Amino acid sequence: MTAVSDERGTVELRELAEQAGRDLEDASAPDILRWAADTFGKRFCVTSSMEDAVVAHLASRALPGVDVVFLDTGYHFPETIGTRDAVEAVMDVNVITLTPRQTVAEQDAEYGPKLHDRDPDLCCKLRKVRPLEEGLKDYLAWATGLRRDESPTRANTPVVGWDEKRRKVKVSPIARWTQDDVDAYVAEHGVLTNPLLQDGYASVGCAPCTRRVLEGEDARAGRWAGRAKTECGLHG
Repeated sequence: MTAVSDERGTVELRELAEQAGRDLEDASAPDILRWAADTFGKRFCVTSSMEDAVVAHLASRALPGVDVVFLDTGYHFPETIGTRDAVEAVMDVNVITLTPRQTVAEQDAEYGPKLHDRDPDLCCKLRKVRPLEEGLKDYLAWATGLRRDESPTRANTPVVGWDEKRRKVKVSPIARWTQDDVDAYVAEHGVLTNPLLQDGYASVGCAPCTRRVLEGEDARAGRWAGRAKTECGLHG
């Protein structure tokens, strides 16, 4: 299969995504990523929060030198920035770091300090959602590390679907994986992971809005703890 052209229309892309979601539901993660690489070529990228580099590692085998897009919100843990730097240094990927239009100081000046405490949805919109929308504009498809077992809001994640908001194909090659599958892949291939995962954090986001999880909590419980908010807006 050859890479799709820029002339492929939105309707055709949506139909392609929906058909692939059905055809690849039982496919392995490497096969899903090979399909994405063959179909979209350089118009395909991986997004990573640098919680781990599993999807980036998988994608680098299907498409060496694949673009790995990272959002530097200005609020990350030092360990997260260190993981990004290590991924860039040792893996066959091209790390692209996106930043918001405003620095944290500029945002504080316009909206007041600690916007993440007062209006986390707006903070995520300014520092995550908008930069990603701008950063993905040249791609036809993007891959995520979403898994169905992470939380109820992700339970129906397709392995390939249509991102209506951005009008792009969205690939989630490890959607059917469990945490045990992730751990086994990391151990087998020596994949880089964020050190915070060994320090009680099950999901790693911005430092002000992330805490360690308690025994019995799901992986996303440490994000925006005490609030109804469970997603940053990138995937919903």
